[in-house]
Parts: sequence; structure tokens; C-alpha cells
Amino acid sequence: MKYNIFCLLFLMLTLNGCASNGQNAKEQSSAQQATSSGTGTLLIKPINFAKQAYIREAVKKECNLLGKLTQFTQSYAEDQYAQIITDGNSTSKSAQVLSIEIEQVQGGGGGAWSGAKVVLINGTLTENGKVLGSFKGRRYSGGGMFGAYKGTCAILGRCVKALGRDVAEWLQHPTKQAVLGDL
Repeated sequence: MKYNIFCLLFLMLTLNGCASNGQNAKEQSSAQQATSSGTGTLLIKPINFAKQAYIREAVKKECNLLGKLTQFTQSYAEDQYAQIITDGNSTSKSAQVLSIEIEQVQGGGGGAWSGAKVVLINGTLTENGKVLGSFKGRRYSGGGMFGAYKGTCAILGRCVKALGRDVAEWLQHPTKQAVLGDL
């Protein structure tokens, strides 16, 4: 009887936390858009996997790491720029251009039970053809709290989210050959 009550209470708290997190994220995003103090334009080129990299097909197809990295980078950097463009067909002569490539993904199936997951990226920032900075970044995760109950894509998503934050912070003061994250 006590076990069932504990499980029910745990489930209610978990669902309540998930619901409020989504609402807070929407409110924060709206607040960030309203208070954007940045200037200029950032063009984020379509992110790709490195040609020489071996990345499991299941990870490529199911985890949407390319889209998530674009989304997280954009959301963390949106207060630094008046406009961020992620459309691969767009061009702007006055924009800073961010190019990112996913160089390595280690993410065996089985979630946290198959070990830590790793994402390694590299990128450059250019303006009018001149390189303003370059970086290499890596993040790894075992899944965090309740990692044993998360799948491989969720854990890799944590890595990509942290990398998006790392890149956005680097964009504030880009340097050449910067090292981001867990490198």
C-alpha cells in the first residue's frame, strides 16, 4: 500500500515538473525575444556530419542531432543578434556566418546502460569571407538524474544542448582554435 502511494506521488510530481518546464521554456523564449539587445545578423549554415566520421545510422536517423544543435545554438544566441537565420538558402553579405560540423558521435544503443554518450563538433565564424574564429567542442553525458531510464537519443540530446550553449557563449567573444565544453 505504501509503495503504491509513493509511486503515485512520484508520478504526479514528475508529470507536474514536466508540464511546468515546458511552460517556463516558452515564457523564457518570449521574454528573450522581447528583450533582445543584440545587433547584426547571424547566419547558421546547415549543420552536417563530417564525411570521414563513422556515426551509427540509427543515431543519424532517429536522434535529429543536426536539427537540435541548430535549434539550441539559435535559442542560446538569440539575445546577441538582431536576427538569426537558419535557412540554408539564405545569404546576407553583412551577416556573420556560423558553420558547424558534427565530427564524432559515440552513442551505443541501450541508453545509459551502454555507457556515456559523446558528441564532438568543430566550427568557424566568418564575416565577409574573413575568419573571425574557430572552435572544437565536446560534451559527454551519462544521462544525469534518472539516466538509467533515458534512451540514447535523449542522452545525446543533452550533449547537443550543452554544446549549443557553449557555442553561443563563444559567439560573444570568438577566438581562433578555441576549445569548448569537455575538451
